[in-house]
Amino acid sequence: MTIRVLIVDDQMMVREGFSVLLGAQPDIEVVGEAVDGLDALRKVAELRPDVVLMDIRMPGMNGLEATREIVAADAGAKVLVLTTFDLDEYVYQALRSGASGFLLKDASARQLADGVRVVADGEALLAPTVTKRLIQEFSRLGTARTPTPERVGDLTERETEVLVLVAQGRSNAEIAEHLVVAESTVKTHVSRILVKLGLRDRTQAAVFAYEAGLVRPGGPGA
Repeated sequence: MTIRVLIVDDQMMVREGFSVLLGAQPDIEVVGEAVDGLDALRKVAELRPDVVLMDIRMPGMNGLEATREIVAADAGAKVLVLTTFDLDEYVYQALRSGASGFLLKDASARQLADGVRVVADGEALLAPTVTKRLIQEFSRLGTARTPTPERVGDLTERETEVLVLVAQGRSNAEIAEHLVVAESTVKTHVSRILVKLGLRDRTQAAVFAYEAGLVRPGGPGA
């Protein structure tokens, strides 16, 4: 199946550059470009992309607002946020807004294409630097916690263990290797975690784990 991608950035050179890089991939099709958040909403509704490459800092409606709108509309598109540097103060907000991950603008062609594939496949693109950033943000924000103990208690011991590993940014393959189980078993655990907690994807699961205190500043994976 070809992955349909919409590129959203206010800089024409960035849009064209990403379009050329992704267009060279046999399994990826760039179906359109948008210049700001409002334009992105129109293009998502019209073109029905699988993945939206979303810049954050744009005039008018920014990438955070657009991401919230796209996720709320349940259009089926996964949002992959583009940022200039890995400690962008908006990374945390973007993931909370429903983005499925983030990618640096100076990523190589291979990293860009692989990132699109990972997100399209339903996995979160959470690099270790993002994990650290999220933990730092929760530490800075203090004790605000939205998940209830009852929701965490719905998980089995193994599901809780898998959730923590997901929150550390590990892929299914890495989790399977760590737990010495089949990758299909990990996928089953992740699916059950999402259903039990009422979450949309791995990124929401990771944020849930931080908010529930399952991953703490200075702890494993931090």
